[in-house]
Amino acid sequence: MKKNLALITGGFSGEAVISYKSAVTIDNNLDRSLFNVYKIDINKEDWHHVLADGRKIEIDKNDFSLQIDNHQVKFDAVFIGMHGTPGEDGKLQGYFDMLGIPYTGCNAAVAALTFNKRNTVAAAAFAGIDVAKSVLFYKNDGQNHQLAVSHLRPPLFVKANNGGSSIGMSKVNNPAADLDAAMIKAFQEDDEVLVEEFISGREFTVGVFRVKNEIVVLPITEVSANADMPFFDFEAKYQGKSSETTPANINEEMANKLREAARKIYQVFNCSGVVRIDFIYNDQTNKPFMLEINTIPGQSEVSIVPQQVRAMGWTLKDFYTRLLEEILYKPIL
Repeated sequence: MKKNLALITGGFSGEAVISYKSAVTIDNNLDRSLFNVYKIDINKEDWHHVLADGRKIEIDKNDFSLQIDNHQVKFDAVFIGMHGTPGEDGKLQGYFDMLGIPYTGCNAAVAALTFNKRNTVAAAAFAGIDVAKSVLFYKNDGQNHQLAVSHLRPPLFVKANNGGSSIGMSKVNNPAADLDAAMIKAFQEDDEVLVEEFISGREFTVGVFRVKNEIVVLPITEVSANADMPFFDFEAKYQGKSSETTPANINEEMANKLREAARKIYQVFNCSGVVRIDFIYNDQTNKPFMLEINTIPGQSEVSIVPQQVRAMGWTLKDFYTRLLEEILYKPIL
């Protein structure tokens, strides 16, 4: 018998636009012979599903069900395809935990931790994972920003502490002239702003997932912004202003260090489902430095994880089926 699957999209942040793109790709590659798929749009106005005839059906938030005519649809599983809050920061995960509905991706605690960039790098550093030096600021905290970051070597990256897709991020080469404007921009996206020291090197991103207790590392991707872009920001990621090479053209020593770091991070943070981990590989130290962990990586046609899945020789239909089977039919140890 086919399982009822809720595909969650939308969200409450500026990343909703990416959520809708991811949901299209996921929806197009879910196996309809195994799943009855209901796309659920969760936004600030309502939670709803649109029927083929155009009728909009509201979700009953008491048990996350749909009442379609005289038939109640209850869900066997949830595929979370939402970036930003509340789908990537643990809020929906906690809700589904209370209802006892399995979902793709990391649990509520891991999602909440990794959504906060400062907490993520602090936990990583505690576990011996290499990360950049950084300073966290809170809105209206009265700190002298220039003084607080004076021990960091420019250029600096200024970013919203809670968020993704590089929205609100700036690269600051001259803190004395440009830091204040970058802080204002980042504070428009979040009440917490992280200022991070630049690590020189090549940028890589690695998809990782678990199947039957085995941690699988997808082919590594090297990413670089076009010459007219200062860094790999929102435009570079989603408006075609970057180059991505999958699999990356690197030697086996570098590839092994990136794979080992990715596996360790996945284990240390107790991740589930597919995550994407971003690195800078520093030539001077010959080590990868972790930038951040994306627990709901983009799944749009231009996104990196779909590229890596295809480079591994899988179809997206195979990949999504394996992720869902992992939560629906957990092996008995």
